[in-house]
Amino acid sequence: MKIDVVIAFFMLGLFARLVKARFDFPPALYQSIIIFLLISIGLKGGIALSAHNSDGLLLQSLAVITIGIVLPLIAFPVLHKIGGLGRDDAASIAAHYGSVSVGTYAVAITYLDARGITFEPYFPLFVALLEVPAIAVGICLARNHNQRVEFRKVLHEVFFNQGVLLLVGGLIIGWLAGEANTAKIMPLFRDLFQGVLALFLLNMGLVAAEKLGSIKQYGSFIASFAVVMPLTGAMVGALTGHLLGLSTGGIIMLATLASSASYIAVPAAMAVAIPAANQSISMTASLAITFPFNVLVGIPLYTSLLTTVFKSA
Repeated sequence: MKIDVVIAFFMLGLFARLVKARFDFPPALYQSIIIFLLISIGLKGGIALSAHNSDGLLLQSLAVITIGIVLPLIAFPVLHKIGGLGRDDAASIAAHYGSVSVGTYAVAITYLDARGITFEPYFPLFVALLEVPAIAVGICLARNHNQRVEFRKVLHEVFFNQGVLLLVGGLIIGWLAGEANTAKIMPLFRDLFQGVLALFLLNMGLVAAEKLGSIKQYGSFIASFAVVMPLTGAMVGALTGHLLGLSTGGIIMLATLASSASYIAVPAAMAVAIPAANQSISMTASLAITFPFNVLVGIPLYTSLLTTVFKSA
């Protein structure tokens, strides 16, 4: 039985923490890895974007932004009305699930590449576009007439947080420079990508295992939501990708993006915009349940089902 090597590192991290091995991931190394992955994804997307000229890209971009608006609107009433969570908590969690996980996207790239499944090379643009609208929707859902929101701070956090800044910055640099002018640095950002991703997943395994204990604290509803919502998002993403005429790989990738939940950009923005929300619930759902679910089950499931459906269509 063969498994994907990068996913094996995630499982190693889970195992190490569950058996209480004396192993800690250096915070500075984790930050360096995040910076590397964001710039690498942005650069490769920008290079592809520089060679791609299509009027359809605008329509696709608008559709992706719409996904980022619709998903929190689906999640919020489920969390607030059915789950009984307060308005602030429900809005904050909904924003996490309307946004995107760059780590999940990176794993999907490796998974599809190993199977020879290609997708539209400008997908990093969609990753960047999905970071922002869900945050705005979350703020609107949480706001009441007596609540004051410091919009200047919120806007700064939304558009200039580490994830958006580095991803969009890399995208713009790659787009302006093109393939020829970026060739000298791409051996670093292209050839080392999977090795760095393996280290990232090793740490994510450690972090996810640490948060498993919190699942009992927040009950079975949050655990169920953190599995059902990704499946719902995947269906929305797959349907949208099909309607947009994306390739099979593109449909799989959009389903994966829509199924993911942010644990980097959105938590920082929500801490500023909705300080009353309990961020530990959001992080437990997105990082301890949804991220492992997508890495171990979701991505293979979406790939298998959608490949079968669109091969037979």
